[in-house]
Amino acid sequence: MKNDILRKMFLAFMRIHILHHAREEIFGLWMIEELKSHGYEVSSGTIYPILHSMEADGILTSRERTVDGKIRKYYSLTEKGEKVLEEVKEKTHELSQEIMES
Repeated sequence: MKNDILRKMFLAFMRIHILHHAREEIFGLWMIEELKSHGYEVSSGTIYPILHSMEADGILTSRERTVDGKIRKYYSLTEKGEKVLEEVKEKTHELSQEIMES
C-alpha cells in the first residue's frame, strides 16, 4: 500500500520534472535516465504514457527525427506548457517553503 501511495505522489513530481526539462527538446529514453539519476524507478511503460498524455493535454508537442536509422520522438513545451510550468513553479516554491518551515 505504501508504495502505491508514493508512486501516485511521485508521478506528479515526474510530470513536473518533464515540464522543466522540456524547455529544450527531450526524448523518452533520455528522460528515463534523467529521472533515474534522481532516484525514480521509471520504465518505458511509465514514461511514454505520461509523455503522450501531456501531449494530448496540449502542454507538450512532439516531432520525429531519424537517429542512427531509427525514428526518435522528441518532445518540447508548448506555449500552454510554459504557462503551466510557471504556475507549477510558483505553487511548488510556496509549498516547499511551507513544508520546510514546519
